Amino acid sequence: MSKTIEVTSPFDGKVVGEVPFSTTQDVQAAIDLAQKTFLDHKNALPKFKRIEILENVMKIMSSQVEELTQLCASEGGKPYMDSKVEVNRAINGVQLAIEHLGAFEGKEIAMGHTASSANRMAYTFKEPIGVVAAISAFNHPFNLAVHQVIPAIAVGCPVIIKPATQTPMSAIRLVEILEEAGLPKGWAQAVVCGRDAGELLATSEKVDFLTFIGSGAVGWYLNSKVSNGTRVALEHGGVAPVIVEPDADIDAMIPDLGKGGFYHAGQVCVSVQRVYVHESIVDEVSTKLADYASKLVVGDQLDPKTEVGPLINNSEVDRVEQWVNEAVEKGGKILTGGKRISASCFEPTVILNPADDALVSTKEVFGPVVMVYSYSNIDEVINRANALEVSFQAAVFTKNIDTALNAVKRLNGTAVMVNDHTAFRVDWMPFGGAKASGLGLGGIHHSMEEMSNEKMMVIKSPVL
Repeated sequence: MSKTIEVTSPFDGKVVGEVPFSTTQDVQAAIDLAQKTFLDHKNALPKFKRIEILENVMKIMSSQVEELTQLCASEGGKPYMDSKVEVNRAINGVQLAIEHLGAFEGKEIAMGHTASSANRMAYTFKEPIGVVAAISAFNHPFNLAVHQVIPAIAVGCPVIIKPATQTPMSAIRLVEILEEAGLPKGWAQAVVCGRDAGELLATSEKVDFLTFIGSGAVGWYLNSKVSNGTRVALEHGGVAPVIVEPDADIDAMIPDLGKGGFYHAGQVCVSVQRVYVHESIVDEVSTKLADYASKLVVGDQLDPKTEVGPLINNSEVDRVEQWVNEAVEKGGKILTGGKRISASCFEPTVILNPADDALVSTKEVFGPVVMVYSYSNIDEVINRANALEVSFQAAVFTKNIDTALNAVKRLNGTAVMVNDHTAFRVDWMPFGGAKASGLGLGGIHHSMEEMSNEKMMVIKSPVL
């Protein structure tokens, strides 16, 4: 009899499900099946069949939004209202994959303009890269699975997903939905396993593409261990900076900063964390942001009124509490929050002017904590914002186009938002970190391109 593990709610530890736990041998069998499926060219899925399956997936998911929302929220701790948004985004992600297949094309390569290329024509086209290994994170358990699994199926790659052990049920359900939609066995598999088996999945010579979402330490380690020729995409975290100039529309900005900082209790890789505010308005901004945070409803993620849910486990609450205490020791002033509410929940917290070398200023908090810092000169503060080795999404609030363009040009990041928070994302945009924050870009369209190889055909003929 195979081993199983219990899945518990981050809020109260209540058991919400039970899933099979795969051994190293189970994972190897999954890898072998995926490769066998890919190499069985006679039974490869034609593009129209893949589209038919994905359309069926959308129908099934659309008919089960409430059930999927409850599933996603119960295991991940994201509030019900935000989990419903996640499920609807996931449905749209499948639609984006279907749409992109219609634009998934190659191009003509110029020939005949030199004597050496005379009597030739050449075209490129796309082929699936091979077996995809997907290692996922806990914070968006359903939508992240869609972003890693659906592009692979769309382009014709068998995929094996290893979800986070805290939140495995959403990914398993996605694989079940794919099979209900007509996807043959072997094309999509989910394995819940330990570190050794996960490393086997990532580094197997039979894996052609590794997509990893999670901690930088693990991601860069696996990147150093993958087999020769394995293409890798890594998505890690950031310590997102926001610059607020004196001419910013403060009242319009506060809800954006609040949502970007406290959404999913700050457990978002591009969550608003370091807010640099010009000294002429820092008191007003910090006071209004603290007032916004103090009114947020914290509690059970399944309560429709909850705006900030629990952290993923109780040890994370301990860590956040330690970091906040250290920030105070290093000069930070608590404007609101600063304490645990329970074993699983932490107060939405705003800290004014902690030291630049405090943990909350240098590491990803991944909790409901936002820092506000005073500055006098934008050139100096851009240097402060860029001082860390991470580089993901950043933001600037200003009405001055030159100031905005200067910040966009100079801030480290793969995306810089103007008059919007750092956690903005739609699923068709390129998304990913640079420097220590990741490798390559995700997003449905970009992942489909990454999971494909471009092949060129050259035809020689005397009539050309």
